[in-house]
Amino acid sequence: MAATNFLETAQGRRLAYHKSEGTGPTIVFLGGLKSDMEGTKAVHLEAWAKGRGHSFLRFDYSGHGESGGTFEEGCIGDWHEDTLAAITELTDGPLIVVGSSMGGWQALLLAKALPDRIQGMVTIAAAPDFTEDGYWASFSENQKQALESVGHVELPSDYMEPYIVTKRMIEDGRQHLVLRKPLHLPFPVRFLQGTEDTAVSTGTAVRLIEHAFGPDMRLSLIKHADHRFSDGPCLGLIEQAVLDVMAAQ
Repeated sequence: MAATNFLETAQGRRLAYHKSEGTGPTIVFLGGLKSDMEGTKAVHLEAWAKGRGHSFLRFDYSGHGESGGTFEEGCIGDWHEDTLAAITELTDGPLIVVGSSMGGWQALLLAKALPDRIQGMVTIAAAPDFTEDGYWASFSENQKQALESVGHVELPSDYMEPYIVTKRMIEDGRQHLVLRKPLHLPFPVRFLQGTEDTAVSTGTAVRLIEHAFGPDMRLSLIKHADHRFSDGPCLGLIEQAVLDVMAAQ
């Protein structure tokens, strides 16, 4: 296994990453909340990209995986800064962006920041605006009061240990919402969503594709697939979606 490399960002964060050199657009994988670059989708896609001779980048946001910092200190804006730093410092030329869950939100923020560099985008169970529409909207009055008095609340997860949701994460998330303003995606986009996903609903996927506008957007609903979207058939669908947006140019 290749050694992990590290990038020091302008914000003073230390990001762990793996970069594979190749030809054509660089495929960048953006992981989900509390996931890391050693996850099944990231590692599989890297091996697939290497086999086809494509450049590939995977990295850990601050507070995730091998990167510095703690998760509880982070927020959407910080991880957006991490994404921009990794991409601007470690890649050149066109990008194929693959975002999973929270990484889908990060991909959409990247589309606003670097639209001219993105050649195509694939999202898997994209979770835009989840801090507001998922967390805050579902909080009880007691949880909202705890957020003010204690500064955080704990939420159970079907997929991992409980999430610590901080007041900063909620307030910062409101500065990065993408479903309240026009969302232009001027490149081929493929949204993938499992019908058995208990973390991100199919309604969220439909809302996203109805809200965004662009020349070539498609949503695929995969029956029985869950939020992990990591079994063999699902990984094959991700590969095909990447090929699809590459060929669409």
